[in-house]
Amino acid sequence: MLKTLCVATGLLVSQGMAAPAPVEEVKPAETERRELFPLYSVGAKHAQRTGARAGAATPVMAIGDRMASGLKGPISKLEQLAMNDDLNTVVSSDNMCTRRQAMARAAGLAAGLSLATVNAPGFAAGATTVKMGSDSGQLVFVPDEIKVCKGDTVTWVNNKGGPHNVVFDEDAIPSGVSQEAISMDGQLGEEGEKFSMKFDVAGNYKYYCEPHRGAGMNAEMTVS
Repeated sequence: MLKTLCVATGLLVSQGMAAPAPVEEVKPAETERRELFPLYSVGAKHAQRTGARAGAATPVMAIGDRMASGLKGPISKLEQLAMNDDLNTVVSSDNMCTRRQAMARAAGLAAGLSLATVNAPGFAAGATTVKMGSDSGQLVFVPDEIKVCKGDTVTWVNNKGGPHNVVFDEDAIPSGVSQEAISMDGQLGEEGEKFSMKFDVAGNYKYYCEPHRGAGMNAEMTVS
């Protein structure tokens, strides 16, 4: 009996020694977490990193600095205000010419041009081309109605059915504009010949091709 009790006690002791110790649950330390893609607000300042990772990340440049990078340095405060005004005009104005001029100025400032340059007369001037005679040979101006902005240049190209010219109706042009000064002296006979004129006075203009006026070769132009 005593022998049996000793054997049983020895087995229990040996089992207790062999049993593994309980494992405590390990929670990830908050300090070991890191963001793979840290976010930087545009233009914000951040402390430099120290140690081996110093200089590994560079804060995002300000918007104005990025647009002018490599051209004229950081954009000035005055230029930023002017650009904002132009962008607001692009969104809010219902006038095509005003929107076009504002967009051209904003693009010029973003490209590094000076305020004096983008505000110079003619900076945002455009060009329009009108065919004299359709591709199929009809005696018409194509297009026969155009809208341009002050300072724009219109070019008429002899296309088909020439000779053609451009003569403005002296009774259908803005007051003070010389009919002779804006009309052609001669005629264009060869295909591809051109006549160009710049218009600086706003208003409505009507013109015609003198050789083919009776055939209905008339057109209108609005300068805003």
